[in-house]
Amino acid sequence: MMFRTRVLTAIALAAGLAGCAREGELVVDQGVGITAVLSSCPAVGIPNYTGDVTTFRGAGDQSFANLDITASMTNLRSTCNDSTDKVYTEATFDVHARRADVRGSRSVTLPYFVTVLQGGSAVVTKRVGEVTLNFADGQERATASGKAGSFVDRAAASLPEDIREQITRRRRAGDPEAALDPLAAPEVRAAIARTRFEMLIGFQLTEEQLAYNATR
Repeated sequence: MMFRTRVLTAIALAAGLAGCAREGELVVDQGVGITAVLSSCPAVGIPNYTGDVTTFRGAGDQSFANLDITASMTNLRSTCNDSTDKVYTEATFDVHARRADVRGSRSVTLPYFVTVLQGGSAVVTKRVGEVTLNFADGQERATASGKAGSFVDRAAASLPEDIREQITRRRRAGDPEAALDPLAAPEVRAAIARTRFEMLIGFQLTEEQLAYNATR
């Protein structure tokens, strides 16, 4: 799938979660220099090379003289409600655009994608939305806002009880496991990876637009 390939090659989000733990989250700190916060809420971000889009007036000419519209996605903010079996995340963002020809009023509609990844690679859902920018006659810049939402199964985003117990089990001094990182066990790493979700938002780009962003 072209979209999946693009996400996998463009994504630069570290799935690790940062910040203060909230009620209901699992906090791991076993005194071995490892601290992890696991939440059922997905990480939210814009993959590399998908937060900008450039269009040209004529096909096959990507010169400055042929430039039409440039736009950037910014101010991404999100909220998460994880109090039910379906964890709902809502994100808002702004789009700032600039046009080369300011003559006349004009409306420009740009598509954007919203996708949920599990374990850093598996595409769970994907939707495409649109944001419309309105330029007044003589106006060079325009701004619009967009919103997106997604659901994640709470059970899929939660660690199995046996893995939670393996991570949080108290280790006494002298115990052979006391000096070992509980998160380093292959079965623990795999379980954590399966419970990590990401909600990614970016412009729905053509292959040419993505290549332009990657090389400019």
